[in-house]
Amino acid sequence: MNNAFETLGFSPADILLPKEADMTKWAVVACDQFTSEPEYWEEVENIVGDAPSARRLILPEAHLNDADVEDQIAAINRTMEEYLKKDIFETHPDALIYIERSQSDGSIRHGLIGKVDLDCYDFTPGSGALIRATEGTVLDRIPPRVKVRKDAPIELPHIMVLIDNPEKTVIEPLTADTAAMKPVYDFELMMNGGHIKGWLLNETQKAAVAKALQDLAAPAVQEAKYGLKDAAPLLYAMGDGNHSLATAKRCFEDLKEKLGEKAYESPARYALVELVNNHDDALVFEPIHRVLFGVEPQAVLEGLKAYYPGAQEGVGEGHVIRYCYGDTSGAITIPHPAVQLEVGSLQNFLDAFKKDHPFEIDYIHGDDTVRRLAAQPGALGFFLPAMGKEQLFKTVMADGVLPRKTFSMGHAQDKRYYIEARKIK
Repeated sequence: MNNAFETLGFSPADILLPKEADMTKWAVVACDQFTSEPEYWEEVENIVGDAPSARRLILPEAHLNDADVEDQIAAINRTMEEYLKKDIFETHPDALIYIERSQSDGSIRHGLIGKVDLDCYDFTPGSGALIRATEGTVLDRIPPRVKVRKDAPIELPHIMVLIDNPEKTVIEPLTADTAAMKPVYDFELMMNGGHIKGWLLNETQKAAVAKALQDLAAPAVQEAKYGLKDAAPLLYAMGDGNHSLATAKRCFEDLKEKLGEKAYESPARYALVELVNNHDDALVFEPIHRVLFGVEPQAVLEGLKAYYPGAQEGVGEGHVIRYCYGDTSGAITIPHPAVQLEVGSLQNFLDAFKKDHPFEIDYIHGDDTVRRLAAQPGALGFFLPAMGKEQLFKTVMADGVLPRKTFSMGHAQDKRYYIEARKIK
């Protein structure tokens, strides 16, 4: 490992890229996208055909419940071994790859591909780890992924890890310096995924990234930014792919039980990720609203006010929770909130209320959709404000994790595509 990265939890990796593949056929979108649209993955199959492809190395979650899922997992591991044996990959040792991803709205997201140290990551709420989950981890989503990874000789990442860098000192300086880098790919992504370019950083650029990350982790910088004295530094927060990183963590923990200290010498100690600045202009946080079904709206609203003493109708000082049902709309203000975000105040109440008042809940994008659904009898919609980017890290530090379904980052076709790989055995 480059010594400059030794304490940073993120470092260069030995990255595998296909030597001669058709990259448009090679790269496919994250496995947890389009899970309710099997026709999307059928079209991917049509595009890929018999060509070498990351599609052969991943299990789309749309297929998790297939009767032959165990056979599919075995085929994935066989194909990984076959690709390694056929030497279709070129290894880029000790590499960081700077990427520019054109998204569906025309904006360009900037990222940095490297590996994170799983020993520096903890998805437990309230953890003081250098790398933390931003939302609650659903533990029963991990075992199916473990089945794919535990015997896999290589990994492919769709994990996106965020840094809180409004000064734009870590990744953004690379944008003007690509002439000093070696290009490694430049191609169109299938299925309206936009375009992506990648370059290898040189040694000087890698050293500059390490220095900028060190500065970001400095205790004085962290205290000034978050107002929390002596708090454990939070350098990286999960953006996308938390359950995939949690799976890698689980597999590493299992390896430690099996091998003891020798597990720390294994490449499975690390996971390949894309590092993205939380303040990248192309990264948009969209709110996720709530619609309740099978409720008496006024009873829910009265319950909300009773749950928070001092809460009252109308817009005031504190957390303002806006609602609608039928042709009625309004707002309730919760004074002196105990958590950072409105979604936290609302979700805490809903979780408590549901214990004695069963109802269905859906998580919705878009105000108009909320209004349409909440116009139905027995439905109630809650609107939530978009979370400011500056709130993400501070909320994780103060509250442990965000409430589930707090925000969404971009559209499905703009998620990470599987391109790079790394040996984990």
